[in-house]
Amino acid sequence: MNVAVLLLLGLGLLEAEGRCFFSRTQERCVCYNLSQESIGSIIQCLPASVVEFWGGELEKYIAFPISDLDPSTIEMLGSLTVRKIIFGDLLVPEILLARVLRFFSYTHVQELVFESCIFEGRGSWAEMANQDLPILSLRFHNVTSAPLTGREQDFSSLSSWLETLQELAVTSAHVTSLPCGIGRVFRALRSLDVAQNSLGDDSLMPAFCEGAFPQLQVLSLRHNNLTSYHSVCKSVQLLRELQHLDLSQNKLMADPSSSCQWPVALRFFNLSNTGLDEVLTPLPPSLEVLDMSCNHLHTVDVSLSTLKKLFLNQNMLQAPPSVRNYPMLDTLDLDNNLITELPLDEVKLLGHLWDVAAAGNPYNCTCSGAEGLQALAGMGHLGQGWPQGYTCHSPPHYQGRLVKDVPVSVLQCNSAAVIAPVCIILALLGVAGA
Repeated sequence: MNVAVLLLLGLGLLEAEGRCFFSRTQERCVCYNLSQESIGSIIQCLPASVVEFWGGELEKYIAFPISDLDPSTIEMLGSLTVRKIIFGDLLVPEILLARVLRFFSYTHVQELVFESCIFEGRGSWAEMANQDLPILSLRFHNVTSAPLTGREQDFSSLSSWLETLQELAVTSAHVTSLPCGIGRVFRALRSLDVAQNSLGDDSLMPAFCEGAFPQLQVLSLRHNNLTSYHSVCKSVQLLRELQHLDLSQNKLMADPSSSCQWPVALRFFNLSNTGLDEVLTPLPPSLEVLDMSCNHLHTVDVSLSTLKKLFLNQNMLQAPPSVRNYPMLDTLDLDNNLITELPLDEVKLLGHLWDVAAAGNPYNCTCSGAEGLQALAGMGHLGQGWPQGYTCHSPPHYQGRLVKDVPVSVLQCNSAAVIAPVCIILALLGVAGA
């Protein structure tokens, strides 16, 4: 078999003994530490749609001559059913990768993943100029490589392929910046995940400059070094197609004043676990989903006419927000706050929602507290947390008891409603007797 094909299908060659394992039900083949003696086990991976190679060191193959493929080999590659390839725990010389990658153009591989790999040196990517590849999704996780700064020419050589790429993930890779010129290459990119890196406020504006990522719809900046809400807003203003933004697990702070306007297409906004003790403004005007869970919010008093789903679990709310501020709302999560009761008048409003979650709160199981929750549960809107997640915190004689088991009969909770008619009847009887 051609050396290029061996490298393409089995970048996991190593001295230690290994082999491939094929699961027909999952259409997945996993190869571990292949040796030259066990390379033949790759054959069983031919019917797989997902192939994984774990363990290997490719430095000794740098000098191998890699020639163009003959027609029969090209035909064989075109017949493969593999759609996704994962490379893990590999030491990859970039110069070798640059020479081999172009052979993917003969396959139907759409997704390429590098997990816990080390990229060494710098490849000569000129051979990839004007080269198209079928790969639409490219993912790097926990990899080590040379910095992206100063590599605009390398990306330019790859532009014929990168201009068609739709998904890119570079996570846990110590990324500190995304040069403007690189972003302009990704003309068709829909999703960009740069979570768990070291991007700061100052690095965002150059990354999302004019012309960069023009079709981007989903952006994850989760778990970076972002602090300024206003700075993030200003940085993504040019992403006019942006619909989904994840800023979770950053430590955001309110700015003294902010008149920034978020992209009008933004519908999904994740601000969970960002250390907020107040709702930052302005919020995107056309939001449909807002996640502010795992913060320190005491109140939520903003109005969003388009909002459909609001997640406020694991905060410090003592009362639910007024759903009058969210006329389109259908889902509200209030789990694990400090709410002591849901009054009946509020329950009547919440009853119009499809799904309400309010488990794990310290409920006061007086008549009004228990009655409101039982009424909401009776409407079928309390979701899977009911009844086990709803327990009484007070009064003492109900502490630890399920809210559903608290008696809320008319005689006990609305004695006035019973006594008043009795009094009227007795008065009428008295008048009649007279």
